[in-house]
Amino acid sequence: MVIGTLEAVRRYPIKSLRGVALDCVKVESSGIPGDRSGALFALQGTREGNTYRGKEHDRLHLLQDAAAALASAKERNVTVEVRRGEHFFDVAPISILVDDWLRELDAHVGYHVEWERFRPNFFVRACEGSSDPVPLEQALVDARLQVGTARLRVRSPIERCVTVTYHPLGETSDPRILRFLAAQRNAWMGIYCDVLEPGIASVGDPLILS
Repeated sequence: MVIGTLEAVRRYPIKSLRGVALDCVKVESSGIPGDRSGALFALQGTREGNTYRGKEHDRLHLLQDAAAALASAKERNVTVEVRRGEHFFDVAPISILVDDWLRELDAHVGYHVEWERFRPNFFVRACEGSSDPVPLEQALVDARLQVGTARLRVRSPIERCVTVTYHPLGETSDPRILRFLAAQRNAWMGIYCDVLEPGIASVGDPLILS
């Protein structure tokens, strides 16, 4: 079953900061090289020793430069440092969002919710006119997917937090988004995946459910 077409690819060099658009990407067993290879860690306060995340500051996602993020945290009287490693993932190396999963949310809030709020590695546009609906996240757990030459296994739905209420361009946040997800979708939107076979994924590739 072809779920849809890969419309966008994103890599997030520093966790919680702005992503970088790519046309083609290598998918390794540990994820996309350079994806979330750095993270901000708080050196004081309630988050001391832990990551300083988007949910602590609703403007981090607008920044791409580490120096700007450090300055932004300082303005909020928080001292942070950038630590670098292989990857700083929440759960799994690859995240996927399919536009079909947004439709009920769009109808609830009255506009097309920007997919960028959810920060996926792969954003997929579902096949139009297909007689087979796209399975929901929970139904895909343990399913095998293929995108380009990479093969993936779905680990779990992605449980969302307040960061999805932040506008990707810095406009007014919309708390209705998270309230709807919590009430109607177990706070889920998107899927986490592990990499079964490394490969290359490019914009325009089909996402195939094996």
